[in-house]
Amino acid sequence: MAPSPRDRQARLATFAVFFVQGLTFATLLTQVAALQEKHHLTEGELTLLLLVVPVIAGVGSVLAGALAARYGSRWILRAVQPLACVAVALCGFAANVPLLIGALVLFGIGLGGVDAGMNMQGTAVERRYARPVMTSFHALWSAAAVIGAGWASLAADSGLTLGPTFTIAMVPGIAISLIASHWLCTPADEHVESTTRAPGRFPWAPILPLCLAMAFLYVGDSSISNFGSVYFDKIMLSEAWLVPWALGAYQATTFLVRVGGDVAVRRFGPVAIVRTGAVVATLGFLAIVAAPSEALAIAGFALTGVGLSVIAPQSFSAAGRLDPAGTGIAIARVNMFNYVGFIVGAALVGGIADAADLRIAFIAPLVLAAAIIVLARGFAPTAAPARSALPSDSPPVP
Repeated sequence: MAPSPRDRQARLATFAVFFVQGLTFATLLTQVAALQEKHHLTEGELTLLLLVVPVIAGVGSVLAGALAARYGSRWILRAVQPLACVAVALCGFAANVPLLIGALVLFGIGLGGVDAGMNMQGTAVERRYARPVMTSFHALWSAAAVIGAGWASLAADSGLTLGPTFTIAMVPGIAISLIASHWLCTPADEHVESTTRAPGRFPWAPILPLCLAMAFLYVGDSSISNFGSVYFDKIMLSEAWLVPWALGAYQATTFLVRVGGDVAVRRFGPVAIVRTGAVVATLGFLAIVAAPSEALAIAGFALTGVGLSVIAPQSFSAAGRLDPAGTGIAIARVNMFNYVGFIVGAALVGGIADAADLRIAFIAPLVLAAAIIVLARGFAPTAAPARSALPSDSPPVP
């Protein structure tokens, strides 16, 4: 059965939420080196500061999972996504480290809630389309991240300070988020009846490979997001305009691969896609470790984006298949390991960089990316639940 107009409306709204999240994330993370310089932070101090975000985001994700099971994810997104945007602007204006930490705590709460909520919306839409569409949502997230990196590069080249740089990007983000929230899936749309498993009860065995793959993926992702700009600044001694393009190159190739990702999954299956992605990501990290020049380093970051791009959306899709009732609990659990990976990545890569060298530190995500090759078999499809389209006459009420 073809998607109804209401299905398409919910899909467009979910695209918008993913776009704002990508823009929010990249706007802040491309300026890590600038924040480090502004607040005179050492590598170790920066690492500890970066740990604030995933720890608090993990709390936000747990709360989102508990609340979404009862109230649905739309209400969560309406509250916490604007909060995340405001927190990014506050990070730019923070005059000292305590104020920066306070802003990062707010950002972490918003990040965790939005990450969980937007993927709940994505799996709800995917269930109603009865075919893979999750990767396309993550593609738009990556496109927005590239836009954020481009804006960071332009702002740095023009000499704009961090406060205005962040605020200019976040104002339209808040507007888009609030408008889109009116047309997301409602709790009644998300939560469907299932006779396969009691709601809220999910054995860990089938979820564990997804959780581990998510954690290993985000060790790599956090090493690039948190330290990519620092790598170009400290190791490659790059000019200010080039520094944001460590993350920019990574997100650009992530976007390009994700555009066709759903088609590839339908043709080759999630196991083959995840395994191939892990191989390519491993080669990308190897290129970063060995790169003798800025051009080859950018190529390494770009290649890593190609490989890691497919793993997160397939983790959420697989978690959604394990939760045919649409409670969102399985997705929230898998999403938790997003932050486990970020915490481990920031501590591991930052610690090695502080003790030795940032180039050597990138060996750690290289090894863990290779481990995902083994975990790929856990992404094998389960039986798909029956499709239940959104009512075509459902009014787009808040």
